[in-house]
Amino acid sequence: MKKTFLFRLVLSCLVVLLPASKSIHAQQNAVSKWPKGISYEIFVQSFCDSDGDGKGDIKGMTSKLDYLKDLGVEAVWLMPVNPSPSYHKYDVTDYYGIHPDYGTTDDFKQFVAEAHKRNIKVVIDMVLNHCSSKHPWFIDAAKNENSPYREYFVWTHKDDPQIKAFVTSTNEDSRNRNRWNKVEGSDYLYYSYFGPHMPDLNFDSPKLREEIFKAGRYWLTEMGIDGFRLDAARHIFPEERAKESHAWWVYFLNEMQKVKKEVYLVGEVWASSDIVAPYLKGIPALFNFDLASSIRKAVNEERADSLAIKLKAIEDFYTTINPDFIDATFLTNHDQNRIMSSVDDNMDKARIAAALLFTLPGSPYLYYGEEIGMRGKKPDEFIREPFLWDDAKNDKGRATWVKPRYSSDSTIIPAARQLKDKNSLLNYYKTLIGLRNSSKALSLGELSPIDLGIREICSFRRVREDEEVLVLHNLSKNERSLQLPGELTGYNKVVFGTKSNTVKNNTVLLAPCSTLILKK
Repeated sequence: MKKTFLFRLVLSCLVVLLPASKSIHAQQNAVSKWPKGISYEIFVQSFCDSDGDGKGDIKGMTSKLDYLKDLGVEAVWLMPVNPSPSYHKYDVTDYYGIHPDYGTTDDFKQFVAEAHKRNIKVVIDMVLNHCSSKHPWFIDAAKNENSPYREYFVWTHKDDPQIKAFVTSTNEDSRNRNRWNKVEGSDYLYYSYFGPHMPDLNFDSPKLREEIFKAGRYWLTEMGIDGFRLDAARHIFPEERAKESHAWWVYFLNEMQKVKKEVYLVGEVWASSDIVAPYLKGIPALFNFDLASSIRKAVNEERADSLAIKLKAIEDFYTTINPDFIDATFLTNHDQNRIMSSVDDNMDKARIAAALLFTLPGSPYLYYGEEIGMRGKKPDEFIREPFLWDDAKNDKGRATWVKPRYSSDSTIIPAARQLKDKNSLLNYYKTLIGLRNSSKALSLGELSPIDLGIREICSFRRVREDEEVLVLHNLSKNERSLQLPGELTGYNKVVFGTKSNTVKNNTVLLAPCSTLILKK
């Protein structure tokens, strides 16, 4: 005999069994365990300015660790902190130093120590594909063909007929672009995938490889970090030598594990899953760009029926490569238009995108400011604008290095005010993160997609040991009614809900852009 629902639920605005005001994500109740927990990406220059020079810094970041702890974050990923001539710092001039705008090595060690006190891991961007053209290695190599650093870079003679073979034409933004660059007064050219100011490092050189290992060991041991985000991991060798890139990362992982067994590596391989998969042997965590774009597309097109099915297929495929792989999920990052701008500043769509991220499997990454609804569109400076901690007159930590085009006092409610509003986006994020952190099913559970035959509804189960939850997302701007199939009628306890959703006699009425989570 089929069980029936014997209750009627009315949820208004934001009603959950686990109130945001009670810090449900506190570590004592957490069942998630990093690296399967929540990570938070920070552009230090825009996060928090401690000394009033207009640029965010390490001391400022340290002062906000309690904010991150309260949010439910279990790790931070720092965009490059090394000395660099550019504002973004992806062209490094010293692999051992801290950019003077950000502080000192002592400041950084203190940050790591304070983060660890709060059970927050620290991951830094490691830019190994290339360095800066102003790095001492390159300066010496460019002016002296007999330099000991000459082999650290890739060179060819200007008359070499093979130059054209290295012109990459597979990427839309670089079609027909020759990546060989001239050195003034020399007949030799150097190779750089990302532009003349970022010469590629030569990983055919044993000496260069040892330099990289040495730098990695330093950050893991002397500076005490927990792992690396590996920039441009796909481009260590040219695309036609992809297998050598795969092998390099296995080599790198093994060397880093010699000094820190639990070292965490997460890589940027911005490509389809078939290209991503082979990297999982050397980089156990990889960002899921496929899922990120699929979530954005689903939310904007109000079509989500295949979202969980596609993710399950990727998971199953990756498991055949590395059974212990970590799926680093996200909505957008520092190279993409912010999620709020990607959904045309529609708050309902931004909320449903977050709900999808936190209820689907994976190890979610947040981009700083996402939780307060920061906006941003390219060029890059304007997707990396300063965080708004408080109203301008009270915000002593706000950076001013760039005049914001999208995230300003006229467009964004700052964090301090959102914390006081139980219905704010920030408290919505806190509630979802807390729910995930305290649920074995949501943080660690297997994914079982459910096809209800309604294109606007994303439905799936998450199962872990003795805990199961049924998740229903309505991505439509219209109300949707659905009849739960017989095998799902046992799900009769509400875990989480948004807006005015009703459940009665096996029929669920989902409000527009809403989420409902049930368990048995």
